[in-house]
Amino acid sequence: MAHMLFVTQYYPPEVGADQTHLGETAARLVELGHQVTVLTTLPNYPLGIVPKEYRDKSRRHEVRDGVRVIRVWSHIAPNRGFLPRILAQLSFGSLGGILGIKDVGQPDIVIAVSPPLFTAIAGRFIAWRKRCPLLFHVADIWPEAAIQLGTLRNRALIWCAEWLERSTYQRAAAIWTVTEGCRHTLMDREVPADRIFVVRIGADTRVLRPLPKAQARAELGWEDGFVLLYVGTVGLAQGLETVLDAAEALRNHSDIRIVIVGEGSARAELIAEANRRALTNVAFLGQQPHDRIPLLIAGADVCLVPLRKLPLFEGTLPVKMYEAMAAERAIILAADGESRQLAEQEAGAAIGVEPENPAALAQAIMHLHDRPALTQQLGRNGRAFIEAYLDREKLAADVARHAEEILCRSARTSAGTANLSQQPL
Repeated sequence: MAHMLFVTQYYPPEVGADQTHLGETAARLVELGHQVTVLTTLPNYPLGIVPKEYRDKSRRHEVRDGVRVIRVWSHIAPNRGFLPRILAQLSFGSLGGILGIKDVGQPDIVIAVSPPLFTAIAGRFIAWRKRCPLLFHVADIWPEAAIQLGTLRNRALIWCAEWLERSTYQRAAAIWTVTEGCRHTLMDREVPADRIFVVRIGADTRVLRPLPKAQARAELGWEDGFVLLYVGTVGLAQGLETVLDAAEALRNHSDIRIVIVGEGSARAELIAEANRRALTNVAFLGQQPHDRIPLLIAGADVCLVPLRKLPLFEGTLPVKMYEAMAAERAIILAADGESRQLAEQEAGAAIGVEPENPAALAQAIMHLHDRPALTQQLGRNGRAFIEAYLDREKLAADVARHAEEILCRSARTSAGTANLSQQPL
């Protein structure tokens, strides 16, 4: 069995899709018999506030679900404003490998997790010093994502980020992506197809499972009626302004309520706009503990998964989509491309609408509001699809298999090099 080292800026107890996915995958790999170490920084996402129990030391070791977690110092900033975020990400990328090199032991393989892209610096440094292969885990194509969202405009920074991206693709033993769209993008950038594999994120069916709606609402204190739930990052990528437009169109339907749960760079502005419009059918909840997410989803009739109408997002599969499917809740998917193909066409778990189209969104809400039997069937379809194809336990086994193949190739390459070095000149 292998010793796998994940290098990531974000890790539980932080709440978020990427953190949850990584934490659960690492725990599943331990269950499969592997030794797993995580190098990260002190938990602070998204508010930039370190919990009290982590403030006493700049370096900390702990064990979570059998995973050895090493936390080192880095600059910390809230997830608001481009420059503070970049400085925090660059800080961990530049210093994390140096500060953690002695504590991580001798891994067999280093898995650098992007975004943020700068984690590749730490991952490459450790892989070089420890003489082991690097697996680059790419969940979003960066800096392209930041460029299309308009948050990255500085040409010098774009050039540096693109150089780091290209050179890491070249130096990595393999690249792990989570969507077919990402794989095709990398192939278009001349990354050899045999060095790219796809393992989707999926969902933990032991944690996210069908729960009684009435019981969940009683615990949450929610009234009866039709609830559309968004839970996740409230940022630029989601285009949640469209939700306010749809809510305004539905304000006369007193039994329809939209609940937006999470933190992010767009939250304050979104709340201010909802108040300005006096949208009493929209409620906001702040960041919730991860163990409360199943309860929130159970209290909803339908979950909303929105994305901006950008080419980049046509190859995206949002984690919140998997979570809703696992919890047996219908989805309204305001997105194009691979996510719509999977959730609507393959799984039969969603109604797809054009992204950033408030009229289409309002119409889809009313369509499911008036058809409770259809809403329930979409939920059942989603749960069945996750159980069959996207259970995180099965996906972790796929990751382990690919890692072992990388190690076998690396061993053969090392043996071949040694044999050549022993031959006479």
